[in-house]
Amino acid sequence: MAELTISGDTHPILKDDYASEWMGIEVVALDDGHATIRMTLRQEMLNGFGMAHGGMIFAFGDTAFALACNPANPKPGEARIDSGTITVASGVDINFLKPAFRGQVLTAVANRRASTGRSGLYDIQIYAADPGEGTPTAAPAGPAPAATVPGELPTDIAPGELVAEFRGRSRTISKK
Repeated sequence: MAELTISGDTHPILKDDYASEWMGIEVVALDDGHATIRMTLRQEMLNGFGMAHGGMIFAFGDTAFALACNPANPKPGEARIDSGTITVASGVDINFLKPAFRGQVLTAVANRRASTGRSGLYDIQIYAADPGEGTPTAAPAGPAPAATVPGELPTDIAPGELVAEFRGRSRTISKK
């Protein structure tokens, strides 16, 4: 499953997320209100023009959004996946800036911009890099790398070129 981070930590939201597993998503970093993930574009993820299908890029950004909205280790008072509440998208916008191509490594960086009551606002940047350029320089020992400043990538990742900007609006609801 896609539940493993580079450091071996897990996120409960990915336990039964078969779409993320199919896409080959790897969690790079998790923190309160932040997630960094990556995947490699495969042939079956391309459209008829030979570039990444917009739906694949959207689904990739949506996974980063979900991970940032639902902390793996919530603080007291935050929504817990196992407590009867979950945080879901109430709306999203995506702007595709450049195409991405087969074999490129996509990296999505999600950050919470605002949160009040049961609502939140998140920005997700999606980057594409040729193989070897958008991956960590070495697997870190210990905890997964965290951004030093919100909105920045972990220091060992070269993200490539910005290909899409995703803005998500979240809402915490009852889990049924």
